[in-house]
Amino acid sequence: MSSLPMRGLRVLDLSKVLAGPLCAQYLGDMGADVIKVEATKGGGDETRGWPPFREAEGTRTGAIFVSVNRNKRSIAVDLASEAGREVVHRLARLADIVISSFGPGVATKLGVDAATLRALNPRLITCDISGFGSVGPMREGKGYDVILQAFCGMISITGEADGAPVRSPFSPVDQGTGLHALIGILAALHERDRTGVGATVEASLFDTATGFLGYFLQNYWERGTEPVRPGSGHESLCPYQVFETADKPLILGVANDSLWHRFCALAGLDDIRDDPRFATNAARVQHRAETVARVGEAMRKRGRADWLQALDAAGIPCSPLHTLGELSAHPHTRESGMVFEYEHPVLGKLGTVAQPLRFDGARTQVRRPAPMHGEHTREVLAELGYSEAEIARLAKH
Repeated sequence: MSSLPMRGLRVLDLSKVLAGPLCAQYLGDMGADVIKVEATKGGGDETRGWPPFREAEGTRTGAIFVSVNRNKRSIAVDLASEAGREVVHRLARLADIVISSFGPGVATKLGVDAATLRALNPRLITCDISGFGSVGPMREGKGYDVILQAFCGMISITGEADGAPVRSPFSPVDQGTGLHALIGILAALHERDRTGVGATVEASLFDTATGFLGYFLQNYWERGTEPVRPGSGHESLCPYQVFETADKPLILGVANDSLWHRFCALAGLDDIRDDPRFATNAARVQHRAETVARVGEAMRKRGRADWLQALDAAGIPCSPLHTLGELSAHPHTRESGMVFEYEHPVLGKLGTVAQPLRFDGARTQVRRPAPMHGEHTREVLAELGYSEAEIARLAKH
């Protein structure tokens, strides 16, 4: 199998920030020709202006933009103008997929909504990404990752039991929505192969956040009470959390009773292994404070390196608490190919995180670096048949 299974497909990326751009980037990673359509004014995608920046040749580009916009071309058009709208319509007639993330009603106002574009191209697959979806009393609501983390209860269950609620910092709702959008697009492509007809896929931050909380909600319905914020722990497993050692913390994952027996032998806790309060995972969860206290006491008797070696030898899941720098430099990260560097013609050498897939052992590669704002406008317009005079007129707007 080729590592470019989407080659030959054309994608219009009308989205911005994170969810839609990540979805489009993954399609580009897999070989699709992705054209990112950005506004002529305001510098394009707003993440271009989010710090920290890479500065070079009198320009600066936000790191977040670079992280989700490789393997794309960028054109800058004014969608509020008839000429800009016509550019998108021409592109839509030739496209396979359009990804957008406009606020409620904006796409229709601009004339680039799913119904309009699919009327131009019945084979077109459109993917609309929104905050709350198109159905329900919140459908007009504006959504950012942090808003949906709060609205859907994620923040209420994150943090230490005696501390303040905490936002998950890596934007899981945005990134998860991008992945759900990708799943929907791939399913629609498969269906189009059978029917010849496109589809409209909807993905929302609300659906993603609620979907991610599936087992939390199931537990809530069965228990009938709100969960206690677990910190680094797990409400259904114990011991399964961070523990301090004699020098540095580590995380321990005793996820079943077989591992518990092994851990007790290693940690000198044979006296509690078969105690009814600790003998099963359900009992340990019920007696969590006592379990954590006894395990913590044992863990503090040895240093982290000693524990990691011993736990690993016994087949007990564990890990140091790495920083981002430690992850980036780790031999496994480098050898796996999940992190690598490439040369950007303007911004210089950049690090990037690979698409988390392999196809027959091969990773997808950076064929195009993240584009500068409007970098490919003339090139794409020429491909659409615009004359030099028409291109010059469009460039002025």
